[in-house]
Amino acid sequence: MHVYLETPIGPLKIIGNEKNISEIQFIKHDELGEDAPTTCLLEAKNQLSEYFQGKRKNFDLELNLSSATEFQQKVWQGLVQIPYGKTKTYGQLAVDINRPGAQRAVGGANNKNPIPIIIPCHRVVASNGLGGFALGAEVKKWLLDHEKTA
Repeated sequence: MHVYLETPIGPLKIIGNEKNISEIQFIKHDELGEDAPTTCLLEAKNQLSEYFQGKRKNFDLELNLSSATEFQQKVWQGLVQIPYGKTKTYGQLAVDINRPGAQRAVGGANNKNPIPIIIPCHRVVASNGLGGFALGAEVKKWLLDHEKTA
């Protein structure tokens, strides 16, 4: 099941069921169309809307990360600990999850994050600049700037 949300960075497709959210995808406008939304999906849509309006800094949603490896789950749990409006480097996050020196693996786990924004992989930057982002550098920069000004 899924719902859509128009955002300043483009339309999002929020995928889940009646209990949890499993994925957020950035899509094209011609892909819009919704299933019958569940309470969980509507709540995710509402919380993401509040985030983009600058009214929400933390999410309170059940997430389905069952397909992730143990390492990915550890990285993603570390991501949710990065405060709104703040950033960490890949190396700092590796230290935080007790895997010093694993910054490349942390980057790989970030790239596999199925629930961006809610699991804020955009808050991890390279030690020499912005770093990569699966959704593109412009989207990452927008999200970071949004959090600094909200």
